[in-house]
Amino acid sequence: MTFFLALIVDGLLAGVLYALTALGFVVVYKSARMINFALGEWVMVGALLVATGLHALQLGLVGSIAAACAGMIGFAMAFNRLVLRRLLVGPLIALIMVTLGLGALMRGTSQMAFAGIPRAIALPVPDELLLVGGLRIAVDKLAAAAVAAIGVAIVALFYHRSRTGVALRAVADDRHAAMASGIDVHRYVAITWALAGVICVMAGALWTSVTGGGFGMVLVGLKVFPIVIIGGLDSIAGTIVGAMLVGALESLAAGYLDPLLGAGFGSMASYLVLIGMLFVRPYGLFGQPQVERV
Repeated sequence: MTFFLALIVDGLLAGVLYALTALGFVVVYKSARMINFALGEWVMVGALLVATGLHALQLGLVGSIAAACAGMIGFAMAFNRLVLRRLLVGPLIALIMVTLGLGALMRGTSQMAFAGIPRAIALPVPDELLLVGGLRIAVDKLAAAAVAAIGVAIVALFYHRSRTGVALRAVADDRHAAMASGIDVHRYVAITWALAGVICVMAGALWTSVTGGGFGMVLVGLKVFPIVIIGGLDSIAGTIVGAMLVGALESLAAGYLDPLLGAGFGSMASYLVLIGMLFVRPYGLFGQPQVERV
């Protein structure tokens, strides 16, 4: 029983980090109706920018995160202005291909641009285990999950309580109606991409503090896709629930099935659930089915 509970707790802690990372995907889709297949690369670059501020520029953790956020916001705004605005009236496949191409470009250039930069990002918490009810929990994982939970709550409140969040929801519901009511759609889509850049910086820094980061961070982006589809592509609440389910499922599969079926099966478990979800409820647990008049 203790082993089972330990796997559940470890999976839920990872699920909180998954939820924050997945929000970088959801906020873009909600407002721009665009799938960013380069999300893993964005998370990787955000983490590398924080590491550069820490080790090369000696800015400290807070200063490094602030500088990385500024850099990712500038990158996101430039990408939206120079590339995406020219493709919004084009076919959907063009938007998909441009994000795939961007991901390949970011992977290639990052290896050169950040060569020699240490990847480690340490949170200011003791490197020890916390004993809770017979369970040993790593303090750094607990701290990272707590920061990620705060980030998720801030994004959710931003979308539901702020004027900018209301405008973004209006753009997501009906872009043409939002334009008719005086909302500058291009401006708010740019804000969405900037928000995604900040989320990727925070997610990348937290994942690196727990796992060590590096170019393997791209794989975190691949794990996000089952989460957002299981929870619902346009649902923040669904993303949170889906992330917790996937985190717990991966941990249980790694603990019980990997010794029987071979290492790595835990990483496949979420994709098996994804296939089942597509058969039963293709728009996700909390997603809204598209209803069109014919």
